[in-house]
Amino acid sequence: MSETKNPALQFRFDGPDDAPVLVLGPSLGTTWHMWDRQVPELSKHWRVLRFDMPGHGGAPARPVDSVGELAAGVLATLDEVGVQRFGYAGCSLGGAIGAELALRNPQRVASLALIATSPRFGTADEWRQRGVIVRTNGLDPVARTSPERWFTAGFAAAQPAITDWAVQMVRTTDPGCYIAACEALAAFDVRGELGSIGVPTLVLVGSEDQVTGQGEARTLVAGIPDARLAVVPGASHLAPVEQPAAVTDLLVRHFGSAWQAAPDIGATGQHAIAAPPVKPVLAPPPAAPPAEIAPVERPEEQAARPDAYATGMKVRREVLGDAHVDQALAAADGFAEDFQELVTRYAWGEVWSRPGLDRRTRSCVTLTALVAGGHLEELAFHVRAALRNGLTPPDIKEVLLQAAVYCGVPAANSAFRVAQAVIREETTPQE
Repeated sequence: MSETKNPALQFRFDGPDDAPVLVLGPSLGTTWHMWDRQVPELSKHWRVLRFDMPGHGGAPARPVDSVGELAAGVLATLDEVGVQRFGYAGCSLGGAIGAELALRNPQRVASLALIATSPRFGTADEWRQRGVIVRTNGLDPVARTSPERWFTAGFAAAQPAITDWAVQMVRTTDPGCYIAACEALAAFDVRGELGSIGVPTLVLVGSEDQVTGQGEARTLVAGIPDARLAVVPGASHLAPVEQPAAVTDLLVRHFGSAWQAAPDIGATGQHAIAAPPVKPVLAPPPAAPPAEIAPVERPEEQAARPDAYATGMKVRREVLGDAHVDQALAAADGFAEDFQELVTRYAWGEVWSRPGLDRRTRSCVTLTALVAGGHLEELAFHVRAALRNGLTPPDIKEVLLQAAVYCGVPAANSAFRVAQAVIREETTPQE
């Protein structure tokens, strides 16, 4: 066994140096220790690499807000130790990283196991709301409620030491890295790409998982061409912790049968893995008739700007939330739909998308302008947007105090009432 730290990820190896490599990815708020009870058996067959995400388990805090960047960190770590092909098993966010690796780097992933994983985790609004709660209250509210999300009630009651371990694991996570990981899950959606995962895949779900349940698991199996489903009885979201023997057995059988190593050993000491069969490639369409001359694109046409409406809709949803935008669009009849398009295209696609100010600063400016204009209804949902954009309740208080001096006390008085109600609603942890 060896332990080391890497600029990309903190990791450790267990198992023989000359065995094929199996990577284990953790869930949000956990560390590599969530796999402790799988390692003794898995390391008999594979060289097991476990990693911590940034800010987890004492790893350096470096907020990463996309699953793609987390997957890149895994590859950077494997590159440093000379591993090209590997098997991968991940739980929840760790499973999302595995799907990303299989989609973007299929030549390197030999076999895949997705545990308590979904092609889309809930809604973006839910994850950004959790980020607001952590930014306002710290990680303690999330830590205290983690056992009820991760374990069945009977297991949590019978295993108080493991329950306490889970709570402390979340509490010791860096809040900024946790919030960034929430943003990564908010943006993650590979539902339309599942058919491109071309490696043998085990989809494993706990029978009592209320976070990513059997519906999500069956979506993965239906979409991935070479996938099979395993349901673990008596397990919730952290099935490897709650039912370690069953999960270990499933992993050994899956990787032992789906992943066959070639007999030769490369210069790095890692077994080479046979490449998957080459899929037939369709012949290109016939060439255009010789007499046909293709039009020449001008440089300015090649560098055409992206559609402002599409950009605006993306930014509008990220800032205001899907629920608010969906409600506004649904209420727009033939009379109002042109106005909704104008707002999306110009306010969000042209102004909010400009690089000159970050979203946090734009929220400060917007709140002040709405106070000055007395637009209290708009102020309410822009207070929510400000919390999403990184302002804390004390930050919003300072903006409104500043507005009181320059916009008038009566206007600020009304604004404080609106903001206070929104902040209470948005930052109160759900029990």
